[in-house]
Amino acid sequence: MFSGSFVALVTPFKNNRVDVDKLKELVEFHIKKGTSGIVPCGTTGESATLSHEEHRVVIGTVVKAVNGRIKVIAGTGSNNTNEAVELTQFAKKVGADGCLVITPYYNKPTQNGLYLHFKQIAETVDIPVVMYNVPGRTGINMLPSTVAKLAKIKNIIGEKEASGNITQISQIARECGDEFDLLSGDDAMTFPILAVGGKGVISVAANIVPTEVAGLVEAFNKGDINKSRKMHLKMLPLFGAMFYETNPIPVKTSMNLMGMISDEIRLPLCKMSDENLKKLKTTLKDYKLI
Repeated sequence: MFSGSFVALVTPFKNNRVDVDKLKELVEFHIKKGTSGIVPCGTTGESATLSHEEHRVVIGTVVKAVNGRIKVIAGTGSNNTNEAVELTQFAKKVGADGCLVITPYYNKPTQNGLYLHFKQIAETVDIPVVMYNVPGRTGINMLPSTVAKLAKIKNIIGEKEASGNITQISQIARECGDEFDLLSGDDAMTFPILAVGGKGVISVAANIVPTEVAGLVEAFNKGDINKSRKMHLKMLPLFGAMFYETNPIPVKTSMNLMGMISDEIRLPLCKMSDENLKKLKTTLKDYKLI
């Protein structure tokens, strides 16, 4: 159902409010640049500091602006299962193609708790669910056995994997089969994940190099493995630069330097340090982005 390059879209702000006009511009930018789909209100979209009303505004604006031209996977996760259900119900109501649901952060549930969390969301809302495993941000790792168990639920159709553990990711691919949409959650891992059966990526770097990230996935899926590998290696330093500081600080800073959006970011995240900004500018110049 979901394959290709999906952008983990930033949320543009203006005077501490969602910049709806800029959000619409970003949608048009990605459609023109060949992005397969848009993921609003993920971690890169600063979902943790969006109010529920802002969450609805961002998702509703993106779905309406896309107007069926590409896919929209709305970020609807929460560490409160009931809240995740409510956000997912809204995504379904406004016409999102699917939802991205992060593993509950801070609570540190057991594997059975993770299973029951996703099961309740999937059985309450009839919408394709992509689970999101990112232990570095949540403090909990969802094991392949849990993923495989959840994959048996009809509308749980895939997972965004950002564990960084290729053995674990390979086990998920093996246990869940080709019908399961395994997506990379880390740009630097996209090529290796494609090699073990992944379908694509939900990408941070696609905010600034959408055509290139889409091209990497497209080349692999068309069987041109060598071209895909070369693109991966070429962009590897850029992928690393997006994590000089906590995501989405570097990507928002990059987009500001490229004249795309303001670099406004919400506390407790803050503007990039001078030292890392200097490094980032050097990398962007190397790629002729600024």
